[in-house]
Amino acid sequence: MKAVEISAYGKPDVLRLGERPDPVAGAGELLIRVAASGVNRPDVLQRTGNYPVPPGASDIPGLEVAGEIVSGDREAMAQAGFRPGDRVCALVAGGGYAQLCVAPVGQCLPVPKGLTDIEAASLPETFFTVWTNVFDRVRLQPGETLLVQGGTSGIGVTAIQMAKALGAKVIATAGTDEKCEACRKLGADHAINYKTQDFAVEARKLAGDGVNVILDMVAGGYVAREVECLAEDGRLVIIAVQGGVKSEFNAGLVLRKRLVITGSTLRPRPVAFKADIARSLQAKVWPLLEKGAIKPVIHSVFPAAQAAKAHELMESNQHIGKIVLTWE
Repeated sequence: MKAVEISAYGKPDVLRLGERPDPVAGAGELLIRVAASGVNRPDVLQRTGNYPVPPGASDIPGLEVAGEIVSGDREAMAQAGFRPGDRVCALVAGGGYAQLCVAPVGQCLPVPKGLTDIEAASLPETFFTVWTNVFDRVRLQPGETLLVQGGTSGIGVTAIQMAKALGAKVIATAGTDEKCEACRKLGADHAINYKTQDFAVEARKLAGDGVNVILDMVAGGYVAREVECLAEDGRLVIIAVQGGVKSEFNAGLVLRKRLVITGSTLRPRPVAFKADIARSLQAKVWPLLEKGAIKPVIHSVFPAAQAAKAHELMESNQHIGKIVLTWE
């Protein structure tokens, strides 16, 4: 099979289209003929040597795919309601930038009715991440206010739509007025240009007593201001550290407002954990996708041979939504 390989750690041009032996599905796994592969920030970190591959995972980048089931563990497939030929999308721990990809059955979901493979390939990584952090970990409730840092990222466009569809209010931050407008069009009640406004001051004004939940991909110096703009019993969940790993904040506010500061990474978690997320998504979110209450947001599509260009776009931060690779 053809696959995009990381020839050495470095800039996007280290990505090369090469050949690898076809993978074989083992117990509890499916083999998928990949039509499209999602591109995510962790892929960039892996390419630069800053995101180690978990033990046992493929060194080929790529954490989400969509395509057709070729073969696999028939008993596991039957239990999940799948059979060869079905269209699925899947979250994987690696190996997504390839024509064939093995995925645990529990991390596979049917392609939502009405969606293309390109649209389906844009779902797993961000939908699994948002669900496990915003709804499982910090338990955002209907009527509460969610602040999404980076509202036009892949995570951001997912979080805005999912939170709104499930009854929350949403404030999003973005780095340009154009991106702020895109956040509002996706359903955000308010959008703050963090380059021209202090998001903490503005969020407190907009939310009154403060926001209930913050989804943060920045960390670093943002944490202090996030602690300030959280309401009593507020929850901050950190899922990336683009602003740095060290933070200094007012611990007294954490005590007085009874705040929760937490975080998680998804890639190294066990299959059973991810399978639980998949079941929740299929029951609670897939129907919203099928009726159009939540829509995939695709910014650009590249042939797999142009993976380097896809990574250049990702690093430019000019995109709104997801970037996807396609396989002929």
